[in-house]
Amino acid sequence: MRRLLLSVLCALCVCLPDVAGATVLIPIEFRELVAVSTVIVHGRVTDAHAEWTAGRRSVETLITINASEYLKGNLGGSFTIHVPGGQLGRYRTVLIGAPEFRAGDEVVLFLRDGRIVGLSQGAFRVVADARTGLPIVVSPVVMSVSLDASEAVVRGDARRKPVAFGAFRDIVRQVMAGGAK
Repeated sequence: MRRLLLSVLCALCVCLPDVAGATVLIPIEFRELVAVSTVIVHGRVTDAHAEWTAGRRSVETLITINASEYLKGNLGGSFTIHVPGGQLGRYRTVLIGAPEFRAGDEVVLFLRDGRIVGLSQGAFRVVADARTGLPIVVSPVVMSVSLDASEAVVRGDARRKPVAFGAFRDIVRQVMAGGAK
């Protein structure tokens, strides 16, 4: 009887469809991030709310940004982008590597076709330095230690340091002047 039950369970496991999915996040070099982005914007998140995608198959978050400054391109004073993932009631969609935002977050976003380039790799947080109170830019988890394109990308490298916002802006402009379009 035990063998029969085991055989039936094994047969069921073999017959049931199995859906497997994976997210592969390939690190992007900073020069490439600047080059492929059609818009680079510094601004503040004024609204972040989740909505169903077409067909109610998953949830995405709509982020409204109030632009302070454009380093590349222009989408106007305020615009909305879609970020994969989010939660509506008891339903939640999670996409590994997708950034999460809240109203009030200050960010620098690298955008292409209305989406953040490289998921979280194209979303830099701007926070106040604990010592000086001046704005600093915090690199995403998957980014090289410095913004030098010749350096290897190491996920979670402890040597990665925040950069003063003015210096970050200058680096972006230098990269664009160096041939990135």
